[in-house]
Amino acid sequence: MVESLRSKRILIYSHDTFGLGHLRRCRTIAHSLVERFKGLTVLILSGSPIIGNYDFRARVDFIRIPGVIKLYNGDYTSLGLHIDLKDTLSIRESIIRHTARTFSPDLLLVDKEPLGLKGEMEETLRMLKSADTRLVLGMRDVMDEPMLLKKEWSNGHSLAAMEDLYDEIWVYGLEEFVDPLDSMSLSPDIREKMHYTGYLPRSLPRETDLPKALDIEEPYMLVTAGGGGDGVAMIDWVMRAYEADATLPLDALVVLGPFMPHEERDDFIERAKCLDRVNVITFDSRLEVLMANSSCVVSMGGYNTFCEILSYDKPALVIPRTEPRKEQLIRALRARELGLLDVLVPDSEMDTGVMIEALKKLPHQAKPSAALRPDMLGGLDYIGGMARRILGDGIDAEELQLADI
Repeated sequence: MVESLRSKRILIYSHDTFGLGHLRRCRTIAHSLVERFKGLTVLILSGSPIIGNYDFRARVDFIRIPGVIKLYNGDYTSLGLHIDLKDTLSIRESIIRHTARTFSPDLLLVDKEPLGLKGEMEETLRMLKSADTRLVLGMRDVMDEPMLLKKEWSNGHSLAAMEDLYDEIWVYGLEEFVDPLDSMSLSPDIREKMHYTGYLPRSLPRETDLPKALDIEEPYMLVTAGGGGDGVAMIDWVMRAYEADATLPLDALVVLGPFMPHEERDDFIERAKCLDRVNVITFDSRLEVLMANSSCVVSMGGYNTFCEILSYDKPALVIPRTEPRKEQLIRALRARELGLLDVLVPDSEMDTGVMIEALKKLPHQAKPSAALRPDMLGGLDYIGGMARRILGDGIDAEELQLADI
């Protein structure tokens, strides 16, 4: 059953400097909302260079703004345009502002960055605020190591935006798991705006069979590096284990990620040709199908992968990124503390024997459901309820009917 939100519009902004996390989170929320509310339209503004590789449901569409990359030192540079970063940001800002003015959303949902990339959302936020659009900041469960986040937001602009511009702040996690703004001196007004939604569960597409071109049989272990841009060391650690020990309990399906550097990607593909029990692919937009059909998972510690591990109830070994942000490390260690998964923190040695031992234990590890907290995966239902409250003047209880998606 769905409810009706006649002619309501939601604009979602995702800055997407690198990787898949922001895009996949926003897409999940958008699909959930149009499934629940007939008559609702969602438009996503994204800087992801591969957004076109994903399917979108009816009444969800996207506009791709010019991409940028965040470098390892924290600076940014243009992705596809060989022009100055300042000019790229100017183009992005103009597209965002004109799209918002034309689309005229009833609700704007901004992912993670209160003022957008380098402040590119500020003018649009003020314009929509004056037009009585409801402004919501969406925030993942962990932002970064507290002191680093405090330094990053030291100029106070982000906190001022949260105080003065936003109507609500949705945290996509549980307060008892972690407080993403624990290090910040937040005003009572900001704290009052914060709503913990729970994690965002993932559903499967209608087609749940493995891709026909994939040469692997079940049971298998899924090894995923997310976007892959920072997953080289993790994939190499797993590959060395398979090269050193032919008695590992499961075959491996390794998904490198679309942003892995070409040289390293090609090297992994060549190494896999010498291993009968390892199948390597670069990217599949239906990663949820690959995970749902797997027996267990080895992954980095990104937000979306964590949600999928919980949703599909897979024993998981997480190898979190530790530089330049500690977001994945904080999430992984807290999840291990709660009994949801196991963790290998990469060190300077990344000993092959340590990985072999961990991979042999993984298939016998408890599933996350054995330790799952109540309502931990209630995020999409909660967000739907919040959207209904915000946009609810369009709901007609008599129009409840079967979904027409």
